[in-house]
Amino acid sequence: MSQRLEVIAPDTAPPVWAALRNEAYAAARSEAALASLLAAVILNHDNLGDALSYQIARKLSDQELRGMTLRDICEEAYEKDPALVEFAEADLKAVFERDPACRGYVQPFLFFKGYLSLQTHRVAHWLWGQGRETLALYLQSRTSELFQVDIHPATRIGRGIFIDHGTGIVIGETAVVGDDVSMLHGVTLGGTGAERGDRHPKIGKGVLLGAGAKVLGNIEIGDYAKIASGSVVLKPVPAGCTAAGVPARLVNCPTCEEPARSMDHTLADVVYDYSI
Repeated sequence: MSQRLEVIAPDTAPPVWAALRNEAYAAARSEAALASLLAAVILNHDNLGDALSYQIARKLSDQELRGMTLRDICEEAYEKDPALVEFAEADLKAVFERDPACRGYVQPFLFFKGYLSLQTHRVAHWLWGQGRETLALYLQSRTSELFQVDIHPATRIGRGIFIDHGTGIVIGETAVVGDDVSMLHGVTLGGTGAERGDRHPKIGKGVLLGAGAKVLGNIEIGDYAKIASGSVVLKPVPAGCTAAGVPARLVNCPTCEEPARSMDHTLADVVYDYSI
């Protein structure tokens, strides 16, 4: 390896891109079998956007949409909307900060399908906004096939999102997901029937959505609320409250201050029996 390790002052937290490169360099030295992969995906690039374009193209390209073509599409999106790269950086930090199994930035960047599917969605959403709906839907289909994560390209998703494991995530067309949300596998943000129009949930900032949670209909989940694993939510949940059960009821108001950051899935010992 001819790559030079960047020198970072010990009392300075390195930016995400510098930290990602440092980790990749160290991993390449310790695991020679993956040195070429780490160089191709991370070390040979000048910035996070270029590396992410390569990674998305490497994972999602097929015989119909070749790697170079898909890479060009991603680079176009990042050039015309630099916020996409800023969101990708915030998402990567969210994974590192909230997932106790995550040992650094290389791990989610290379291997976590929750992170990769979210970044592919961000490109698809940009394409949707440009009127390139067929290509956006193609990326949605490929993401569903590869990662078992199905997010409609029209869905609006904020920054600092953590999708843990990813398998079985389904998010509908008119859903909105606020900043700093965490969700586990099997979460559905869906409709309640065949109605058209605005029919999907609106998830506030800092919400924690437990594994297998189903939030259905055009309802609002308030900021910093918590939806317990396996719950089916059919009515709005006020900010700072916890909902649990089938159908879900409020069981704790208020819940912890920032459940999406603490990833605290526990419920209060005392259950208050009042409906949403």
